[in-house]
Amino acid sequence: MTAETGVPATAGRPSPLADRIGRTLMAVNAAATLVPFANGIFLMNSFSDDRLVTEAWRTFAYIVFAGLWAILAVAPRRQWGLWELLLFQKGAITVYCFVMWDKPDAMQTAFIDLFVVTTTAVAYVLCRGWISWRTGASESADGRRPATSTG
Repeated sequence: MTAETGVPATAGRPSPLADRIGRTLMAVNAAATLVPFANGIFLMNSFSDDRLVTEAWRTFAYIVFAGLWAILAVAPRRQWGLWELLLFQKGAITVYCFVMWDKPDAMQTAFIDLFVVTTTAVAYVLCRGWISWRTGASESADGRRPATSTG
């Protein structure tokens, strides 16, 4: 038995244009993240033994982030907590890099992650990513709410 929420299927939904723009931003982030992944694979043999495992971990993490952004591009209102998790991690590393500005790679990482946290935040608003937290707000990957049974 499915409980009725009393909320119309279109309540709080983004406009089709806003949704398309937000999903495109997430797809761009996913695709762009494959570039440092490929670069990391290419550079893997050049790391010293004491950095190899850390750099491998970092390189393979790019696939995780690309996958998370791809999931949000496909189904932005079905993933409760995923938006917020990405925003927290990318926001935290951005702030950290600005605080540690004088450290190697801090400037480059700060600006790259500032870009992705900004595009993710804009897409969160455009796609209304917070809707996934509402009871009964799940929807299919194509953006339609599933039919509810009353019996």
